[in-house]
Amino acid sequence: MSRIGKQPITIPGGVTVTIEPDKVTVNGSKGSLEQFTMPGIKISQTDNELNVERANDEAANRARHGLMRSLINNMVTGVSQGFEKKLEINGVGYRVAQQGTDLKFNLGFSHDVIYKVPAGVNITIEQNVITVSGISKQQVGQVAAEIRSLKKPEPYKGKGIKYIDERIIRKSGKSGKE
Repeated sequence: MSRIGKQPITIPGGVTVTIEPDKVTVNGSKGSLEQFTMPGIKISQTDNELNVERANDEAANRARHGLMRSLINNMVTGVSQGFEKKLEINGVGYRVAQQGTDLKFNLGFSHDVIYKVPAGVNITIEQNVITVSGISKQQVGQVAAEIRSLKKPEPYKGKGIKYIDERIIRKSGKSGKE
């Protein structure tokens, strides 16, 4: 049995869960999220707990069991607390500015890079730190990864966009004369 899948999901106050045969909807103070139900997986609610069960022990159902529980748990966490990722820009002359809903990056290229922020994600900028926040864990992670991919950190000087908790392993470069 899936160790993750068999754990119950606690529903905090102010969060309502609607279970339909083909989808699960979670509403909270920060917004609403919806997820389709995978075949062979059954979701039941008792008081303020959700239980995810599988129909049988087929390999496909065993694989989906823990995944479905994690997706629903992330939805409950997202609508009650939200998710955020922080990115840091390192490099001389590397800057970011908010231009309406878009981000304008100056990353050492011959042109400025414009990144269009999707709906449902909030971005705040403080000096060289970009904070990406929202209710969908998948969407926050995807936006953070897309921003990081604009200029990945390089190993020689550490210039580029990196996650706050990311550690860049530095290389020494050319050895020169012996």
